Amino acid sequence: MTSSGPASEAIQRVLFIASAVHIYNVPPLTSNKGYTASQWTADNNKRQIFTARLRIIETAIPLHDGSGETLSSDIVLEDPSNGELFAKAPYTDARAVETAVDSSRFFAVRVVGDGGMKATLGIGFEERGEAIDFGICLQECRKVLEMESKEKGKGAKEAEKEAPKKDYGLKEGQTIKVDIGRRGRRKVDDEDTSSGGDDAGDGSALFSIKPPPAPPLYGWGGDGVGSLPLLAPPPSASEARKEKRRSRGFEEMTAKDLGFDDGEFGEFQ
Repeated sequence: MTSSGPASEAIQRVLFIASAVHIYNVPPLTSNKGYTASQWTADNNKRQIFTARLRIIETAIPLHDGSGETLSSDIVLEDPSNGELFAKAPYTDARAVETAVDSSRFFAVRVVGDGGMKATLGIGFEERGEAIDFGICLQECRKVLEMESKEKGKGAKEAEKEAPKKDYGLKEGQTIKVDIGRRGRRKVDDEDTSSGGDDAGDGSALFSIKPPPAPPLYGWGGDGVGSLPLLAPPPSASEARKEKRRSRGFEEMTAKDLGFDDGEFGEFQ
């Protein structure tokens, strides 16, 4: 399985190298639990294909406008004797390499060949330390390539698409009722305001105690609205003197009662 080489302007850096890893033909995955390495090594390593050299290579390609570069990482399996390419696995997704469920020294790697052909191969390290270093290097690649943030953003977008949109608008016929409570006032129910009684429009239902009716007003204006009450006129001076004499016990007496001439003998000369 071969692949074309990098572009001439690309800069490559080797991040990890293992001189000998065992390559296995992995059986189809039959459960969602993951890959089991014991199936690969059963029957005296019957599924082993090849022993290869493994390298993780980082490739930086400068952008044409000079604003930066694009980075990519690849897991390369090569013939240790002559360096010929056997298979390459572009590390563009964290799921491109999966650890076996029963051993930390074995991994399932998704390789891509010419024409975009894909296959899953099993790799096994002879030393546990090399397997640990391999996993650490892949972790660093994920950080540099920002795989975690891209996966989170992708998952958030997919969840947003799948989640039903909620309509918070008012439906036809729905209303919003706002009740602002104040001291000395009571809540007016819909039945009170819609009954059509005498208190429906004058605002008296807003008070806890109904105010007393206003006294009638007299004077100009016809109906008394806007008029001031008129007081009775004060008594005259003569009437005041008469009232004062009555209060003291004196009755009103005529000139005749007092012994004066009533005019019968004429006026004095």
